[in-house]
Amino acid sequence: MLKQVHLYIKGDVVGVGFRAWTKIQAKIIGVTGWVRNVNNHPDIYGAGGGVEAQIQGEKEKVDQIIELLKKGPPVSHVSGVEIFWQEPKEIFDQFEIKK
Repeated sequence: MLKQVHLYIKGDVVGVGFRAWTKIQAKIIGVTGWVRNVNNHPDIYGAGGGVEAQIQGEKEKVDQIIELLKKGPPVSHVSGVEIFWQEPKEIFDQFEIKK
């Protein structure tokens, strides 16, 4: 059964290759969706911005990528991840980096 999660990732995650790393992890695990930098919501992410992602897939695979995103790539520092499970409104056929 298809599951979907929306994530707000906080910390030192902008300008460190976080989005590209996320896309690689998504491909390895086999989930679809998107990831993007967000700089216009200091109320959510703080002054430095953060990363937003929407991920779809089987629950086990979505859980797997959530655990990876909580750690991030070696050059990043994730200070927190807000997780919101949702009902899918559209089906993604790939994983992309949004601008």
